Amino acid sequence: MKRITIQGEPGCFHEAAARKYFEGEEIETIPCETFPSMFEFLNNDASLIGILAIENTIAGSLLQNHELLRKSNLAIVGEYKMHISHVLAAMPGQTINDLNEVHSHPMALLQCEQFLQQHPNLKIVEQNDTAGSAQNIATSKLHRVGAICGEYAAKLYGLNILAKDIQTNKRNSTRFLIIADPLEAPYLIKHDKINKASLVFTLPHTQGSLSKILTIFSFYDINLSKIQSLPIIGREWEYRFYINLTFNDYVRYRQSIDAVRPLINEFKILGEYNEFVA
Repeated sequence: MKRITIQGEPGCFHEAAARKYFEGEEIETIPCETFPSMFEFLNNDASLIGILAIENTIAGSLLQNHELLRKSNLAIVGEYKMHISHVLAAMPGQTINDLNEVHSHPMALLQCEQFLQQHPNLKIVEQNDTAGSAQNIATSKLHRVGAICGEYAAKLYGLNILAKDIQTNKRNSTRFLIIADPLEAPYLIKHDKINKASLVFTLPHTQGSLSKILTIFSFYDINLSKIQSLPIIGREWEYRFYINLTFNDYVRYRQSIDAVRPLINEFKILGEYNEFVA
């Protein structure tokens, strides 16, 4: 049985993604209150696997999770992209007009921003988890309080769904990373052909340094599918770059890495894995 750490309570989107990614396999999910606590679990037990939200088509990247991954000793072994549909749920017997507050994870609240603007009477309260918000309302029997969560979580905790599909962009998807101890990585990558890599590095603070790197990748027919920069605390106007590369030829990819290494600093491969294909 695979043991998968998730951020959130049973019924959360992390659990749904884990069960879909490992469909057909027997798994046990281990809820963690926060992403840092999830990494603590993973770093202390090499047998665990983690599933980590890293990017959303509406709200963008989860910057904290990029840094948690970089600082850890874990490797990316796969990814899963899941359509996210949010509902507004509350204790039975209420309407939207009866509610004073809405609770959810900050990312979910951001994804439903347009809906919330249409209901200015709802006080927004950030919580650690979407499913946890639904669970708390149900167990505490909170009235006049709604939760933004997934439909599965609302039904799991016996809440009444007041509105469905309330995310601003109906084409709302989240990309999850599957992470594990590097020694376990070869056994967890789903397909033999590795065609995607996630890297992080810094660059000298010189003119054209990033352009040179991108030119080299282009020469080796490597596709840059994502680039995310984060400021380096304590080093003014210097940035750390997180990039995703896709490629058809693993040898050419490794040659491109050898070519850029002399031009970059603090280099780390976060994972080499198979790109998700819907």
